[in-house]
Amino acid sequence: MWEAQFRDRFWSTDLTSTVGYDSIIQHLNDGRKNCKEFEDFLKERAIIEEKYGKELINLSKKKPCGQTELNTLKRSLDVFKQQIDNVGQGHIQLAQTLREEAKKMEEFREKQKLHRKKIELIMEAIHKNRNLQYKKTMEAKRLYEQRCRDKDEAEQAVHRNANLVTQKQQEKLFLKLAQTKSALEDSDRSYQQSVTTLEKIREEWQKEHIKACEFFETQECERINYFRNALWLHVNQLSQDCVQTDEKYEEIRKSLEMCSIEKDIDFFVNLRKTGSLAPAPVVYENYYNTQRNAAPVRSPVPVPISRRGPLPTPTSAPGEPDYATVDGYSLIHH
Repeated sequence: MWEAQFRDRFWSTDLTSTVGYDSIIQHLNDGRKNCKEFEDFLKERAIIEEKYGKELINLSKKKPCGQTELNTLKRSLDVFKQQIDNVGQGHIQLAQTLREEAKKMEEFREKQKLHRKKIELIMEAIHKNRNLQYKKTMEAKRLYEQRCRDKDEAEQAVHRNANLVTQKQQEKLFLKLAQTKSALEDSDRSYQQSVTTLEKIREEWQKEHIKACEFFETQECERINYFRNALWLHVNQLSQDCVQTDEKYEEIRKSLEMCSIEKDIDFFVNLRKTGSLAPAPVVYENYYNTQRNAAPVRSPVPVPISRRGPLPTPTSAPGEPDYATVDGYSLIHH
C-alpha cells in the first residue's frame, strides 16, 4: 500500500513561509513541462515518419528497378516494389498513431492543469488571508507591548515623584497612569482577538495544506503512471512497426525463394531465341578455279553454348504461370 508523504514532508516552522508548498508546485510544473516535451517529441517523430513513408512510396512508384527483368525474378521485383510501398504506408500510419498519442498526452496534461488550478486558487487565497492576519496580529502585539512599556513608565513616574511634586502634578501623573492602563487593556483585548482569529485561520490553512498535498501527490502519481505507460506504448508501437515491416520484407524473401535461375534462362531462350546454327566459315575461293573445282563446303557445326555447373534451384509452386514484360507488354505463358 502506498503511503502518502507530501502531507508530512513539506512544512516550515515559519508560519508565513510557503517554501514547502512552493517546492511541490515547482515539481508539478516541471512534470507538466516534461509531459509537454514528450508530446512535442511524438509530434516531431510523426513528421519524420510521415516524410519517410511518403519518400518510400514515391521511390517505389517512380524509380525504375529492374523493369526489363523476365519471369520469376520479375515477379520478385514486383513483390519487392509493392512491399516497399506497403512499408511506406506503414510509416504514414505510424505517424498518424503518434499524433493521436501526442493528442492524448496534451489532453491529460491540460486536464491535470485545470484540476490543479482550482486547488492553487484556494491555497493562494488562504495564504494571503493567513499572512494578512499574521501581520495584523504582529502589529497588535507590537502595540500591546508598547502599551505595557507606557504603563510601566507611568507607574515608575508616580513612584519616583510621589514626594517631590505638587498635588496637581501628582494628579496628572495618576491620570496618565490611568490612561496608559486603559490603553493597555484595549490593546491587550485587540491582541488576544487577533491571536484567536489567526489561530482559526492557521487551523484552516493547515487543513487545506494537507488536502492540497494529498491532491498534488495523487496527481503526481497519476502523471508518472500515465507518462510511463505512454512511453511504454510508444516503444511497443515502434516495435510493432518493425515487426510489420519485417513481415513485408518476408514476403519479398518468399518471392525470391521462388525465383528460379534455370526457369528464367529457359524462359528467355524460348522467348527470344533466333536459331541454333552458327554461320559457316568464310573460305578462300580462287576466281579461276571456281567454275571447275568448287571448294567443298563444310557442314555447319553447331556452336556449343557453355553453361555453368548446376546450382541449387528454388522451387516454384505447381501450376504457377511464367510471365515477362516485352516492349512494355505483359506476357503470360502457361
